[in-house]
Amino acid sequence: MNHIDTAEFYGPHVTNQIIRKALHPYPTGLVIVTKLGARRPAEGSWQVAISPEDLTAGVHDNLRNLGLDALNIVNYRAMGAIHGPAEGSIAREVTVLAELKGRGLIRHIGLGNVTAAQIAEAQAFTDIVCVQNNYNLANRHDDAQIDDLARRGIAYVPFFPLGGFTPLQSSTLSDVANRLGATPMQVALAWLLHRSPNILLIPGTSSVAHLRENLASAQLTLSPETLSELDEIAALAVAEEH
Repeated sequence: MNHIDTAEFYGPHVTNQIIRKALHPYPTGLVIVTKLGARRPAEGSWQVAISPEDLTAGVHDNLRNLGLDALNIVNYRAMGAIHGPAEGSIAREVTVLAELKGRGLIRHIGLGNVTAAQIAEAQAFTDIVCVQNNYNLANRHDDAQIDDLARRGIAYVPFFPLGGFTPLQSSTLSDVANRLGATPMQVALAWLLHRSPNILLIPGTSSVAHLRENLASAQLTLSPETLSELDEIAALAVAEEH
């Protein structure tokens, strides 16, 4: 099974139209994951879009531009602290999506940028199949969350898997990459795949060469000793924060 995250948060119309042009009719086993919760107009500002009307319109917009009768998965992305979650009820938003699911317009619902309490709150209304939070080799605030979701069979999709606006930089990461004949970013992605079986990766790319490089990370095998060595990167990052 393959999955595509359409990054609705950044440019739904263009992204969805490109996906439709390239892949429609969609192959069996392809899962397209869309995202709602904000919009970004042409001038580049960030605008919250979480009203029932916004969410309903967003679902219909995705259906139209992707050429689908039902969306495989819709992630509700809580705005929180932009790149980190903040507590607060998401019941209204999840209820809207659950109603659209009941009408057959959505097959599954996921969450993004959320806390453990928000996940529990959402599960009172509907099944949650995936969670998308900020997590990588250096940012490991969701360690316990990942383990809990894995036990419950819920997928975890780390955004900013390579550090996002501040790409991962570490002498340890570079040393490991040199030993393995790989790039530091390939090692960072491989570490995520080793971290837990419920992790799905969505590293961004703008070239075929980079895409192939990312895919090659799945072939890297990291020994227990190497994993322990890489785990120290997070400990160092925490120490530097304090």
